[in-house]
Amino acid sequence: MKLSLGPLLYYWPKQTTEDFYYQAVKSEADIIYLGETVCSKRRELKARDWINLAKEINHQGKEIVLSSMALLEAPSEIKVLKQLCENGEFSVEANDIGAIQVLSEKKIPFVVGPAINCYNAHVLKLFVNQGMHRWVMPVELSRDWLQKALGDAEKMGIRSQFEVEVLAHGHLPLAYSARCFTARSENKAKDDCELCCIKYPQGRVTETQEGQQVFILNGIQTQSGYCYNLLNDVDSMRGLVDVARVSPNSLASLNTLDAFRNKLLGGQAQFKLDSLQCNGYWHQIAGLTLQD
Repeated sequence: MKLSLGPLLYYWPKQTTEDFYYQAVKSEADIIYLGETVCSKRRELKARDWINLAKEINHQGKEIVLSSMALLEAPSEIKVLKQLCENGEFSVEANDIGAIQVLSEKKIPFVVGPAINCYNAHVLKLFVNQGMHRWVMPVELSRDWLQKALGDAEKMGIRSQFEVEVLAHGHLPLAYSARCFTARSENKAKDDCELCCIKYPQGRVTETQEGQQVFILNGIQTQSGYCYNLLNDVDSMRGLVDVARVSPNSLASLNTLDAFRNKLLGGQAQFKLDSLQCNGYWHQIAGLTLQD
């Protein structure tokens, strides 16, 4: 099983972002995803900057993938999408059906990201025929569901044509909206947000009236309040999952990759599980649940 470092979902200063990825090339990640997937107003790194960064950290024994936006709302965003798809060197993670259309027309192999609703083997077959070589399972699905879908894919004769990737650690991206919740939390309009999400490098915590950390606000993206953690579920992933993804939120995410590598190699060390972690979706139970 390989390890991947998913695209950075938060808005960091350019230098902080570049420094993080210069460290990431020394990490246990086999695959590194680069790109803005949440909001096109986040321009500390533009499309050309992401492509140049990919070229800088390439040739370090890592597979580099450029990630596209999950919600396209303007012609300018289509232009950026085409720029990523036409980079000429790196594979692209498509997080919008429009990206799949562009990549398919240009006959460029691609990764289907977790933002795309792909729930059965028939859709997997459609994407394989269009050029998909890796599929990142939607975050809310379970091991049992994955096992059935891959069994159906095997019957269709397509299972060997793509890899399966699962988000194994990080705050889960649950929903996207045309509205910006971070701006709204500061009583700002989306069009006059002053890029306030850069003040929240790990998103903005939202609690219930009872004090439960239920969501993380990240621009137009709503994330799980609890951190998804499948480290102790690695053994149940073997034989089903080809790539385990760690979603970065700080330099500590690189240590998380170390822990997963150790577990994959048979190590016994486990994360100290606490009340702000969960793995319920993998076990087909309530998402906030943490099952030992």
